[in-house]
Amino acid sequence: MPNLLFTVCWMPLVEIYFARRAKRLNVIKAKLLAADDAIPLLTLDNRRDNKITIRQLLGHLYNSFADYYLYRLSHTPSHHLRNFVYKYICKMNIGEDVVIYHGAEVREPANISMARGVIIGDNAILDARNGIHIGEDVVFASNVRIWTEQHDHEDPWFRCSTQKHDAVIIDKHAWIGSHTVILHSVHIGEGAVVAAGAVVTKDVEPFTIVAGIPARKIAFRNSDLRYQNNGKSRSFL
Repeated sequence: MPNLLFTVCWMPLVEIYFARRAKRLNVIKAKLLAADDAIPLLTLDNRRDNKITIRQLLGHLYNSFADYYLYRLSHTPSHHLRNFVYKYICKMNIGEDVVIYHGAEVREPANISMARGVIIGDNAILDARNGIHIGEDVVFASNVRIWTEQHDHEDPWFRCSTQKHDAVIIDKHAWIGSHTVILHSVHIGEGAVVAAGAVVTKDVEPFTIVAGIPARKIAFRNSDLRYQNNGKSRSFL
């Protein structure tokens, strides 16, 4: 009940944030890439001499509250309410019959698109700072991690903006196993299977099964896939 009340009461403030955020995402990214000395928000603390104004502090608090709101939302015991907030408040592109289970952590929801029948397992992390696009009837097991951004370990300021990172694309009927990790710029083909515990660093061909660290092809999957997820889910979770 506390999460439910929290989610509903703070909707207007959060809606304003994500509406503005969705419009500014591309502009912010472009400015970071264009400026040689630009330091992303995640690494400002690496500069000991950096001074923060009151306006920047308030902006930081607002950003942090929005992240906290998403965390509380992920534990709100209502699939319908969560999907409503993700779609209309957080500006995530969600199709029909999508199921997002409890505890899923979403970063930059406006950069996420999910086609009809997608199922996201509990405790997933969807880092969509550079985009995540998921096709129809894709299924995630529990604890899947997708990272579309990463720090440059060779950069003096440990920035993320020194390299090009593209969106993660997962085509329809793919099955992503439990505790898998998918890194930036990866394209997982139609009907592919990523075995539990794998770390995917390169594209995966359609209807192949990959496993291991890094993930490698180990078998092929049946290409005659006809199932459609109907949006049914466990209540409350």
